[in-house]
Order: sequence, then structure tokens, then C-alpha cells
Amino acid sequence: MTDNITSVGGGSRPETGVSALKGRTGAGAPAETRGKTTIADGVVAKIAGMAAREVPGIHSLGAGMARAFGAMRERVPGGGGGGGVTRGVKVEVGERQAAVDLDVVVEYGVSIVDVAGAVRTNVISAVERMTGLEVVEVNIAVDDVHLPDEEDEAEPDEGRVR
Repeated sequence: MTDNITSVGGGSRPETGVSALKGRTGAGAPAETRGKTTIADGVVAKIAGMAAREVPGIHSLGAGMARAFGAMRERVPGGGGGGGVTRGVKVEVGERQAAVDLDVVVEYGVSIVDVAGAVRTNVISAVERMTGLEVVEVNIAVDDVHLPDEEDEAEPDEGRVR
């Protein structure tokens, strides 16, 4: 019998930033332990970003400059709007653990402590459920409060010809 390795992390080399989850392989081993699975850091970042955005009270993710550049990039044809999911999300993936850093903007009037707790719970459960990694910490930086009378960056201009 041989060892089976499941890798988690970025890069194509197993030595750098990759998690190795070992199991037994061979004729008597279950099918799910045969082979190699690699999860990139970007996948963990997308999962964390989506889980954070699902929480009521979160207006958006990303610090002020990241949101501004992201809004410009989305308006430019071919600028690649796909980076919005990971905007404001940084992850570090180890062998069996992951750490997540989030920059968030909350809605005015919500309890920041309650929203931060809900974000932590949602991110930890989503990442652990989908990747099998243990999330050791979720650090949250509240960069801004979205006021009800502020315009969204993504709203189209009202004065444009239709």
C-alpha cells in the first residue's frame, strides 16, 4: 500500500504553501482516499468572501482604495470584474489550518460586534465545511460605515441617456 496525499494551498510545487492530508491507498482503501486533491489559496479566499457577504449588516468588503479601484476596474471593458469576490479578503493556508483577514464596510445602525461575530461564524463554518481545513482565526477590520444617504459606487448615473 502507498500513502495518499491531499494538498491544500497555492503553487504547483507540493513543498510551498501546501497542506498534506494523508490516508492509505490500495485495493482495500476507500475510493475517496485514492489520489491527490489540491485547493488553491484563491479558492479559500473566494469561499471566505462569499460567506462574509452573506451576513446581514455587511455592506461591502475592501478598504476604501481597494473598493475605488475595483469599481473603476468593473466599469472598464475587459477589466475583469471577477476580482470583486476576493476584494478585502486575505488568506494564509498552512498544512492543515487557514487564517483569514477581512476588510469590511458595515451598514449604519447595526451592532458591529454582533455583525463581526456572525461573519466569523459564517466564514469559519463555510471554509471548514468546504475545504476540511481548520480555521484558526478570522481577523476583521471595519474600515467604514455605509450611511443610508450615501450612493453606491456601482449604481449607474441617473443623468445618462437611455
